[in-house]
Amino acid sequence: MPRFGIAVVLVTLGFAQAGMRAASAKASAPEAASAKASAPEAAQDGVTPTSPKCPSISTAVSSAAPKRASAQGPAGDRESGKAIWALGNTSCRNCHGGDAEGAFAPTLAGQKFPFDAVKNQIRKPCGIMPAFIPSQLTDQEVADLVAYWNSLPAPAKPAAWRTPLPAGAAPGQLLAIQLIGCAQCHGATLDTPRHGLAQVNGDWEWFKHQVYEHQTAIRGHWAQLDPSLPQVTPGPAGPPGRNRVRMGNYERKQLPEPVLRQIFDWAADLGYLPPLAAEAMAGAQANAYTVKVINAGVKNKGIAAEGVNVSVILPASANVVSTTGTGYQGTQPLDNMSKVAVWRLPRLGPTEQEMLTITLSAPAPDLHGTIRWAKPEVKADQVVLFALRRGGRGAQASN
Repeated sequence: MPRFGIAVVLVTLGFAQAGMRAASAKASAPEAASAKASAPEAAQDGVTPTSPKCPSISTAVSSAAPKRASAQGPAGDRESGKAIWALGNTSCRNCHGGDAEGAFAPTLAGQKFPFDAVKNQIRKPCGIMPAFIPSQLTDQEVADLVAYWNSLPAPAKPAAWRTPLPAGAAPGQLLAIQLIGCAQCHGATLDTPRHGLAQVNGDWEWFKHQVYEHQTAIRGHWAQLDPSLPQVTPGPAGPPGRNRVRMGNYERKQLPEPVLRQIFDWAADLGYLPPLAAEAMAGAQANAYTVKVINAGVKNKGIAAEGVNVSVILPASANVVSTTGTGYQGTQPLDNMSKVAVWRLPRLGPTEQEMLTITLSAPAPDLHGTIRWAKPEVKADQVVLFALRRGGRGAQASN
């Protein structure tokens, strides 16, 4: 049997053990409708993730209103729940939709879920959702979220997936986007985990630990990073002091190791992403700018980038007056109107920084540029972008 066929069988088995069934399985009309609602309108090849068959949630939704109202739990506050739901505090919306209208995961808005059913699903989920412990979402925060969801109108239909499945997706990518859902948070090419792998030169064991024991594994990863360097991978979430881990733990019965290994192999084949960043800042002199290029990997562990090209895109009206920094190559035409100033750095190892300066004949309030590298070779996300924020404050680079 081909590897992809094996993967689908394993995923199906994992879902069955966790209380899920494939979309094509025989189901009652309400269950089938729920599964359809959670899938995108344009599912490819007839393969879609199914809605979790969670008896606690399903029973709660179909119960009479008075019975719902009697559910035990702390009193929830709608406004607090709205703040918890906000982007940057939790990542629930990446799967459940920006307004809880549903997307990759089921609709939450207007469903009148009782607290106990939601808490049970969050702490010991069925389906493919990871588990969240009280340090990530306290019981009070769960109650606040429930109050917020229940205050919203039920949507007419779910939203489109945050990360749609591209045509011609490789088997590992299909697993990550459409069957498991990793890519709904981590992007279509899993750039965040690939940066994390490069920060510590991680391997399969590192990757597996981050998935099955994420709540402790990611804090161990954060502890190795130099806090003075730019944050290339996401750090703790929530308001100041909350330090929330946004991703939960998966269990092997939900996500069997052979399936996870296919996702890892696909991501590793795309290439580890050197955690390069740039901070562009206005200098003290008129029309002078500084670009600090940084490898934010862990010293003596992370991956070095070789053959690093830094290009600063110049305004059409500006010429280069002077530059400093290793490997300045001069200017090159970009198009009929613009040109770029280029530096070539032989190597940039973990925690290493290179300071480049450029003085122009005219101001460049929208100064921006790119970073590329020759090694390690990657098949996706080969360019890091950076820009100068208006007002002269530095802007960190991103892929």
